[in-house]
Amino acid sequence: MSARPNVYEPRFDGDLERPGFTHRGARLGDQAGSERLGVSLYEVEPGQATFPYHWHAGNEEMLLVLRGSVAVRGPDGWREVGEGEVIAFERGERGAHQVLNRSARPARFLMFSEMRRPEVVVYPDSGKVGARERAPGREGLRLNFRAEDAIDYWEGEEPPASP
Repeated sequence: MSARPNVYEPRFDGDLERPGFTHRGARLGDQAGSERLGVSLYEVEPGQATFPYHWHAGNEEMLLVLRGSVAVRGPDGWREVGEGEVIAFERGERGAHQVLNRSARPARFLMFSEMRRPEVVVYPDSGKVGARERAPGREGLRLNFRAEDAIDYWEGEEPPASP
């Protein structure tokens, strides 16, 4: 068994500093030695979001607010989520989500995730599609494309030469 992570005294390992998306993170599932169940702790300052609006083709996720409150954007708009509340994000477009701290104080929440790979992630606001062979922090294929750059399956393909 790996180290015993603690949500009250986390070992942050995944900080992101990007305007509007700055947060601290701890991959607790990895820290605990989990391979097929992911759980990440996020600490988000007021006015910051964790990630762009997105949905997963292969993985469900679930959010549990530990401290403060966050605004969660889904296909039906924004809603406030307070301490102790749990929200599930199903696979596909109906599970699209984004988490933003609109409050005046830092918020802390857990995000649970299946770790099915490969995975496809769609970003509706920017028209991107992500192909994921690996989970964050692990080696492997991790590419993003603009959906508008999609090409026909047969483009550039030629039949094999006869022997």
